[in-house]
Amino acid sequence: MLLKEKQTGTLVEVLDLQALFNPTHSSIPGQVQAGQEEQNPTSFEKEGLKFPSGEELPRCWKDADYQTEL
Repeated sequence: MLLKEKQTGTLVEVLDLQALFNPTHSSIPGQVQAGQEEQNPTSFEKEGLKFPSGEELPRCWKDADYQTEL
């Protein structure tokens, strides 16, 4: 799955979908998709990522207490 960094607009390939879907994980492993060569995996904060369409990640992926009222 590809996501986009909010700050730079760079595409990031998510390397662990379970970590992405787990609301108790605030960061996920991923690889920047830029240039000709494969980039080294690094950690990305979920709050700094969005879908390539510009849509935010679902709250249930980022907040373990998503079912409580705000």
